[in-house]
Amino acid sequence: MNSDLTRPLYQCLTKATTATGDQMKYGPNWVVARRARLKVFPDRLECGDWTIPNEEITEAVLFSIRSLVFIPGYVLRVTTDEATYHFGLNGGAFWKGELPFPVTRKKGSLGYSKLSIAVRVIALGYLVYALWQWLAR
Repeated sequence: MNSDLTRPLYQCLTKATTATGDQMKYGPNWVVARRARLKVFPDRLECGDWTIPNEEITEAVLFSIRSLVFIPGYVLRVTTDEATYHFGLNGGAFWKGELPFPVTRKKGSLGYSKLSIAVRVIALGYLVYALWQWLAR
């Protein structure tokens, strides 16, 4: 095998899911998402035991986002005939450059699922209660 195809062009840690639908929000699919190393090769993407050949990609969209604390990042949505993959990525110069597969770049924002909102409300309520208990001493 050609050594250029055995060494990744880039690799990074990612959270990834194959859930369908809108994954541009904090929610349960990201909580249980795969944590792995995404490897970008000239001819394919690899993430754990997933291998996605570039010729099987029917659409790739790279969403530029800002996280909760305004840290830049990306969500890469890769669609094939079999599945739609979503990769949560940290910001980095690699994603600003030319990629080895056609990609559409868009600005995106992360919304909140009902579950995500409920968890945040419960956590905030607990913090307020704990603070009140501490101040009442």
